[in-house]
Amino acid sequence: MSLIVKDLTKSFGDKIAVDRIGFGMESPGVFGLIGTNGAGKTTTIRMMLGIMRPDFGESLWDGKPISRETLSFGYMPEERGIYPKVKVFEQLVYFGMLRGMNKTDAKSSADKLMARLGITEYKNMLAHKLSKGNQQKVQLAATLIHDPELIILDEPFSGLDPVNTEALRILISELVDSKKYIVMSSHQMATVEEYCENLVLLHRGKTVLSGNLKKIKAGYGHTRLLIDAPEAAEEIAEKVGIKLRERRADGLEYSVSGKEDAERFLSALTEAQVFPTKFELREPSLNEIFIEKAGSEI
Repeated sequence: MSLIVKDLTKSFGDKIAVDRIGFGMESPGVFGLIGTNGAGKTTTIRMMLGIMRPDFGESLWDGKPISRETLSFGYMPEERGIYPKVKVFEQLVYFGMLRGMNKTDAKSSADKLMARLGITEYKNMLAHKLSKGNQQKVQLAATLIHDPELIILDEPFSGLDPVNTEALRILISELVDSKKYIVMSSHQMATVEEYCENLVLLHRGKTVLSGNLKKIKAGYGHTRLLIDAPEAAEEIAEKVGIKLRERRADGLEYSVSGKEDAERFLSALTEAQVFPTKFELREPSLNEIFIEKAGSEI
């Protein structure tokens, strides 16, 4: 199985919302579709799934254009789509039947998903009476009820409290273990960094970064140095030309060009009898790379 997105392009009037976006998934896992608000993520997803017709380009699953006939997919949109005045169980069964399930199988799947997501007690409650987090769980159950091959999650963690965030994190891990193909759209970089081996970063409708996350980060090198040391370390850093990047609760973070800078700084510290309790050299985080590529429009 494979997902291939080729040159998707969409304009609204004179504005190009998505400009020749392309990426692919050759194996199960989580692919990150990331970018600022308004970068074109949701428009890209809608074109992928045939909800919106592209001006140019195509999306293929196993070499065939994506449609309900060629692919079983589940889409959890950023704008939640459950019925507020309908009981939770009733609408989950309805969504299952819309996706081709018979009623018995839809009921069985709804029961299992509600139990897995901890919302069985709300089975006969109108959806609008649930908290936002539990409504989001219902939306996720509706997305997964027919056991889709491809799962699209558009900002799945938006607005969730820590408890519900953790529950969703665990479920995504289980879906990965069961060899599902997942495309996750998000601007929460810590989440993307946790799950996504490969990604594409959109900015103003264009691809500004794409590829394997580990390789992308490795390409930047180890340019962040976090130390926890006495105040004298700041003066020594200035003398050896190491630039302070950020004051943090757990120490001072400096920008360095690589291991040689860090070693030079450490030698200067120890020669001055200044011994840090933390000296950590690392690659930039995805969030830092995101800020560099997307500027201030986060």
